[in-house]
Amino acid sequence: MPSSLRGSLLALLAFGIFATHDVLIKYLGGTYAPFQIVFFSVLFGFPFVTFLLLRDSTEANLIPRHPWWTAIRTIAAVITAVTAFYAFSVLPLAQVYAILFASPLLITLLAIPILGERVGWRRGLAVLVGLGGVIFVLQPGTTELTLGHGAALLAACTGAFASIIVRKIGREERSVVLILYPMVANFVLMGAALPFVYQPMPGEDLGALAVIAAMALTATFCLIVAYRLAPAAMVAPMQYSQIIWATVYGILFFGEALEINTIAGSVIIIASGFYIVLRENGGASATTPVLRTRSRAATPTAPRVAPFLEDASRGPQKPPNT
Repeated sequence: MPSSLRGSLLALLAFGIFATHDVLIKYLGGTYAPFQIVFFSVLFGFPFVTFLLLRDSTEANLIPRHPWWTAIRTIAAVITAVTAFYAFSVLPLAQVYAILFASPLLITLLAIPILGERVGWRRGLAVLVGLGGVIFVLQPGTTELTLGHGAALLAACTGAFASIIVRKIGREERSVVLILYPMVANFVLMGAALPFVYQPMPGEDLGALAVIAAMALTATFCLIVAYRLAPAAMVAPMQYSQIIWATVYGILFFGEALEINTIAGSVIIIASGFYIVLRENGGASATTPVLRTRSRAATPTAPRVAPFLEDASRGPQKPPNT
């Protein structure tokens, strides 16, 4: 089997695991506040992520080389985690994915001021069409928009912002800094909110949180291998397969009806995202922000893929001057 095909299949598996991970979040979200879910999922995720980070043998400290960008990204990552987990708990799964799929479109826009990217009229038009698809999903004026819709939109925006910051500083910042700072911030801030929202958890729900952490790491590992086996243009679009899983899971487990506006809007958003990926892969963009983003946002237990791939490609780093 060609390596590119193996990479694509591994990416499909990874995003299928992520979709299953989100089903557990939705299940727990019916009982517990998102602050509590994030806190315990990060707590259980620490051992897995620590094991993954043992491969980083660079002799350096944990002081970021870009403290302000790191701080801003950390805040964005915390907001993304809470808002996405909340959206999954109160909205139909397919609808949440349709809104979160706007992230690549927003990454394209944010690449202009942050990366100095030049976006031609074709990609600009694709972004506008994709954002129109988001409006089609939401149906403002005919559908009652809830806090969950606002949370999903905010998660898409902050997730895109966090991703583009990684593209800006990722080649100079250590993986351990990019990964641990958001996890620690989530742990501390969610822990501070926990006394106000805490609900006692039986053993099976704690086990579900441990499974969420394990699934996040497994899916991340599959994506790392997938990107090493196949071109980014073949791996990145596989994230859209999550909407198929979401549709099936929503019908089977939560009795969710698939609405026509969600289907039509998703098709528009996905088509726009595919076009942007094809344009970047065809050399229309020097910085390829969407292709280089590597993985989805909204998973506080899953380390980002890009830093691990960049570490492998650039070799050992020199420790910063102290």
